[in-house]
Amino acid sequence: MTQAPTGPDAPRAGPNFSDLRMRVISALVMAALAVGALVAGGAPFILFWLAAAIAMVWEWQKLLGEERRLPRFVIGAAALAVACAFAAQNGADIALLILAVGALIVGWLGAPGLRIWAGVGVFYAGALILSIAVIRPPLPALIEPPYNLRSILWLFAVVWGTDIMAYFGGRLIGGPKLWPRVSAGKTWSGTIVGIVSGALAGLAVAAIAPVGPVATLPLLLVGLAGGAAAQAGDLFESSVKRRFNVKDSSQLIPGHGGVMDRLDGFVAAALFVALLGVVRGAPSAAEGLFVWH
Repeated sequence: MTQAPTGPDAPRAGPNFSDLRMRVISALVMAALAVGALVAGGAPFILFWLAAAIAMVWEWQKLLGEERRLPRFVIGAAALAVACAFAAQNGADIALLILAVGALIVGWLGAPGLRIWAGVGVFYAGALILSIAVIRPPLPALIEPPYNLRSILWLFAVVWGTDIMAYFGGRLIGGPKLWPRVSAGKTWSGTIVGIVSGALAGLAVAAIAPVGPVATLPLLLVGLAGGAAAQAGDLFESSVKRRFNVKDSSQLIPGHGGVMDRLDGFVAAALFVALLGVVRGAPSAAEGLFVWH
């Protein structure tokens, strides 16, 4: 039997797409649900993301072990629901206070040595629902500002574009790993291709469905920052899984693992957009994204 050559002179293995079929099917289903909630707007939209946040807090508390896991999850989910109700009515400050109280209680219920981690999980899931509620409050369709809907479309384009093209770029180009101690599969090439592609996808969405003049350069730069935030969110979640020695946060989504595995980049990018609106002092987070003078 002839042994395949090894070492630096060995031919490079082709890209591995063995998991692509299941990933594509799951991604299409999730995209359809997300777009359906986006089109529905109002309460269905915010409840869709609340359900995602509750799933995230369940997965996070599951990572920490079985000790008082059910009460940790119940209190964390309750804090998310109440915080969401206030955030949806422009009460983000009260929502943050509720999350803080919930995080303290959940942390107190955590096992010794893991209490901070238990509390952080509430804030992590809360970052998703608060950001979404700030960017697109559940207002009736007739009075919803036009920027709100487009800001979520922009987020989808940037995060999905970054995620998809980072996957293909990394496998087709390969090269040095970005941070092998945290994410064994993520490469510099995939990260750069993903961020640039996500920024261009966001710019395309803004151009196709403009509310006003498109500020190309600022929006391109914000898109690059949003794509970088999405990749940073991916790395953060990978570091959490590495800390607790698990491959996936759960098995809820075939081909993708858990809800946290699917939304890690979206959480970071949505938080970035919400904070951008606050820092810029815009009337809304969505206007802070699109309006540049």
